Amino acid sequence: MADTNAAPEQPAVQLPPLPADAVLIVPVHGAVLFPEIVLPFILRTPMGIAAAQEAVRQQKQLAIVLQRGTGPEPGPDDLHRTGVIANLLRYVTAPDGSHHVICQGLQRFRITEFLAGRPYLAARGLHLAEPVSEGDDLEARFLALKHQAIEVLQLLPNAPAELVEAVEAVTSPGALADLAAAHMDITAEEKQEILETVDLKPRLEKVSEKLAHRLQVLRLSREISQQTQAAFDERQRQAVLREQMAAIQRQLGEEDPKAELAELETAISDAGMPEEVEQQARKELRRLERTPDASAEFGMVRTYLEWLTELPWKVGEPPQIDIDEARRILDADHYGLEKIKDRIIEFLAVRKLAPEGRSPILCFVGPPGVGKTSLGQSIAKAMGRKFSRLSLGGVHDEAEIRGHRRTYVGALPGNIIQAIRKAGARDCVLMLDEIDKMGAGAHGDPSSALLEVLDPAQNATFRDNYLAVPFDLSRVVFIATANVLDAIPGPLRDRMEVITLAGYTAEEKLQIAQRYLTPRQIEENGLKAGQLEVSDDVVRRLIADYTREAGVRNLEREIGRVARRAAVRIARGEAECVRLTPEDLAEVLGPPRFENETALRTSVPGVATGLAWTPVGGDILFIEAARTPGSGKLILTGQLGEVMRESAQTALSLLKSRAALLGLPGDVFKDQDVHVHVPAGATPKDGPSAGVAMFTALASLHTGRTVRSDTAMTGEISLRGLVLPVGGIKEKVLAAGAAGVRRVLLPARNRRDFQDIPEEARRKLEFVWLETVDQALAEALDPAAADAAPSKGGTAHAA
Repeated sequence: MADTNAAPEQPAVQLPPLPADAVLIVPVHGAVLFPEIVLPFILRTPMGIAAAQEAVRQQKQLAIVLQRGTGPEPGPDDLHRTGVIANLLRYVTAPDGSHHVICQGLQRFRITEFLAGRPYLAARGLHLAEPVSEGDDLEARFLALKHQAIEVLQLLPNAPAELVEAVEAVTSPGALADLAAAHMDITAEEKQEILETVDLKPRLEKVSEKLAHRLQVLRLSREISQQTQAAFDERQRQAVLREQMAAIQRQLGEEDPKAELAELETAISDAGMPEEVEQQARKELRRLERTPDASAEFGMVRTYLEWLTELPWKVGEPPQIDIDEARRILDADHYGLEKIKDRIIEFLAVRKLAPEGRSPILCFVGPPGVGKTSLGQSIAKAMGRKFSRLSLGGVHDEAEIRGHRRTYVGALPGNIIQAIRKAGARDCVLMLDEIDKMGAGAHGDPSSALLEVLDPAQNATFRDNYLAVPFDLSRVVFIATANVLDAIPGPLRDRMEVITLAGYTAEEKLQIAQRYLTPRQIEENGLKAGQLEVSDDVVRRLIADYTREAGVRNLEREIGRVARRAAVRIARGEAECVRLTPEDLAEVLGPPRFENETALRTSVPGVATGLAWTPVGGDILFIEAARTPGSGKLILTGQLGEVMRESAQTALSLLKSRAALLGLPGDVFKDQDVHVHVPAGATPKDGPSAGVAMFTALASLHTGRTVRSDTAMTGEISLRGLVLPVGGIKEKVLAAGAAGVRRVLLPARNRRDFQDIPEEARRKLEFVWLETVDQALAEALDPAAADAAPSKGGTAHAA
């Protein structure tokens, strides 16, 4: 440790000097300092550190006072009123940043008045002098206490000889009581009680009473040790601790080993188990009665019975579901998601009318940060049921679901049974989070084990390998969450009703930020209401320039950064209220991370803007095409998947078949290579939905007509020139709106998805429904060529 006895640097703000009769207060917890005793302390509170540093600077004494609780900022009400005036012998700062002091107690001190206005605690008080020790009665108590203390030290196995000599050398009753209390194994509160006892007679009585109890324990411990030592031999050495435990129980009068068995029998009777399960439990109880309590099998069977008795076998009356209150809870906890809320209300209405019926397994699928997990918590709140969450991400062992058989050392039930036991109710709401992140391993496939759990026709007799008895899961309301539906095996997906949560629009993000995210970040960063004002314009700028996501997690992080910057200004006293403007964001968060590059990327022929779906929401995708002299090859780059490469080949073949209609020479493709590139080459891309964009980019390249910069498109194409439907329409449209696109070209057969698009996006965007690729060219390409079409041997490219 580094020695920092030198006085710290003077603070930047000069404080008025302490009055001469004031004392610096250092709050500590877990230890009590007595007069004439030297003790080390770890300073855990900023006020205590400041007081110790001030004592070093002014070469002053300080008062060590016991703190109630362990709060980081104790006030006068959190401190005891009696402490000890002490000399600060040493102040040390450790390499890990912790602060250590060594103090020597001098005299008792009672606080009468605290002094405010300083970064440390200071107070005025009374210096309590040690009473005069006189009288035969006091001398007799003094001698009895010294005899007790010496006997305790003699019974202790490793008592230091110096401590025995110190006790024998004490001549003052008060000093002896303080020395014994300081080294006694009692709580800090008990030591504080002794410290607050100034009169010698009651102080000696309290210390003597504590020592008598400790002396009785030590005598009994030695007696037990002597009794057990005689019974040891080579075969019993491994059972030393068990023998000592048995001897202690005998001394305490707990010689009846049937007491624990009687408790288990009572627990079995009160658990409300089904008849089959109760028979199994009583069979194991009889087996336990015949098993020696020192054997490993005894512990295994007892643990099994404890699991059986602690599971919630009984089901009480289901709480009444108030549909209007449930809707209010959903609206209060989540903004938007109207269709999702309607489906949840339908689910709750069915549960209200048929509480004994089989409930469907809901599966919320959507990108991160859209509120899947919190929706499950709101459902539990609306139903008035206990909520438990089970994370399945990274689970690759079937035993995590079904449990281990009891033949294995350390066996436990599976996570399903553990979660229900934790919830304490058999009709709880159990959320299976990240169900798409499971994977098969060497120990089986956990998704296969979930088939029985999530089948309402089978889970009434679910058998955990550890319990080996059926447990009824039919009353549990299961809710699953996933980011990607394709990662869930087909049989498991078939057992769930999928509810898709798409990304939020900019207006929805604005409302969520102002209603939930900003107040939460203000509270988490220590600010009070009114100390930070974030206008709608600031949130819109955060959404547009600093985040690009389907959910709102990154938006909340950015709001948190803004709140922390405001907290710094308020903590320094620079401002009482911070009002943020959009122009301030560059200073707080740096330059904008995202910009509208659609117009720049489509300003030359050969570039089209496509729309893509990703596991974290929609995104725009640029398709770039170039041609160079060559032998008619098609070059594809950008880490494209097999399906996407086939789409590019289809687009080129379709363009060749329409060369005459587009006014292209018949041999234009013969001696030129065509290169199609999709930027962000480090990201794998696949799927057929970029077919329209690829065909449009190739047509733009060969005709010299640029693609409209305000237009994005999606759709699969066929060799007949038809535009086929694709998925993820809502996510793609939201991504187009966020990127500044004003027109969206969609397959006509995707009109059925139009109602899923939020009203705000429908108002801002113009939708064009495509039947064929000819319509796509008519709507996407600018009416006139930007330049004459390149000659046969020329080169045109888009960078």
